[in-house]
Amino acid sequence: MLNPVSVRKRQWRSMRLFRLFQLLDELRLRRTPVTACELAREMGVSLRTLYRDIADLQAMGAPIRGEGGVGYVMEPGYFMPSLRFDEDELSAVALGLRLVAVRTDARMSEAARRAAAKIASAVSDETRRAFLDSSFEAGPSDAAKAPHLETLRTAIRRRMVLEISYMSLAEKPSTRRARPLGLTVFDTVWLLTIWCERARDFRHLRVDRIDDVRETGEHHRDERGKRFADCLTREGNRSLMGN
Repeated sequence: MLNPVSVRKRQWRSMRLFRLFQLLDELRLRRTPVTACELAREMGVSLRTLYRDIADLQAMGAPIRGEGGVGYVMEPGYFMPSLRFDEDELSAVALGLRLVAVRTDARMSEAARRAAAKIASAVSDETRRAFLDSSFEAGPSDAAKAPHLETLRTAIRRRMVLEISYMSLAEKPSTRRARPLGLTVFDTVWLLTIWCERARDFRHLRVDRIDDVRETGEHHRDERGKRFADCLTREGNRSLMGN
């Protein structure tokens, strides 16, 4: 059984890494300096967190320049540093990509293979051999057979509002107007986390029990309290499989 504290720590690290990349992208898009207050508001974090994230990115080599009363700006010519992995990191990346390749839809599987090729081309010859000949493998799973995965991933990315026809584990049908927020893979199933407009709360739906997905033509804003990260924070490691 997974340790709840360890799971929460991994979730926190993943969300923070994702936030750091989002912050880099936000700074790259800016042609003029942006204040810390504006950045914090855009990222949905406190000023204290924003300052810590900026300091961490600067420590990793990102040329972020800040001036008092002016704001932050990314100097031109920034590239990611060369990739260097220790043995455990390399195994983790290899296993993660192989899990994606066998547990997602065809498009994501191909993306995982392309990502593996890019990583292999960006590391040393010795590291490349260890990466491609990793002793970790991922077996097939029924999770890869889940319907609508590509549609749901697109809806999450584009912040689309959907109408979802669903059959619960108790064989009760329902139609929900929802904001798809995130997907979680288990051994044999995928779980979709939504913000249900009717219930005004988070809900979790087994993707294999979704009968139909229809676009409404509407999009939603990124609202604090209604995000995937907000759901993870609120629910911690409580079981999601009872819906």
